[in-house]
Amino acid sequence: MFVFLRTTALVFALAGALAACALAFLTTASIVGRALWAAPLPGDVELTQFGIALCISLCLPWCQLRGANITVDFFTVRAAARTRRVLDGLGALTMSAMMALLAWRTAAGAVSVQESHETSMILGLPMWVVYAVLAPGFALTLAVALYQAWGHLRQRELPEVAG
Repeated sequence: MFVFLRTTALVFALAGALAACALAFLTTASIVGRALWAAPLPGDVELTQFGIALCISLCLPWCQLRGANITVDFFTVRAAARTRRVLDGLGALTMSAMMALLAWRTAAGAVSVQESHETSMILGLPMWVVYAVLAPGFALTLAVALYQAWGHLRQRELPEVAG
């Protein structure tokens, strides 16, 4: 199970990185067009907003897998390893609940927006696609967080968690 989660999270993160690079090129082209010809790319702000949301969604599973989310361990630095693992397990359960909610609501939002035929203001892109592409990243983060919660609460070492 771990190999599948790790491989899928890595693929998602690489896709998110490629999307971020594409957004950097898009933004650069728009700025150059605006500066040299007073003609930015139409819809550049829309595409950047959609793309950044996609990048975040795709990179979240890898971030969770690596234990790279923000943690506040000021009060637990001196706690026993068992106590820290239980707290990490509860944190992972909380993260999984949040990701379950986000995955469910973005998928439901995609269906709702598709039914209403909503489009973006400038480019006229179907908005349901924006919602739909976010759900898989949230769902994978949910799976990773559940795996971590199970490992922490069973007092097992998790191979990918940094530090």
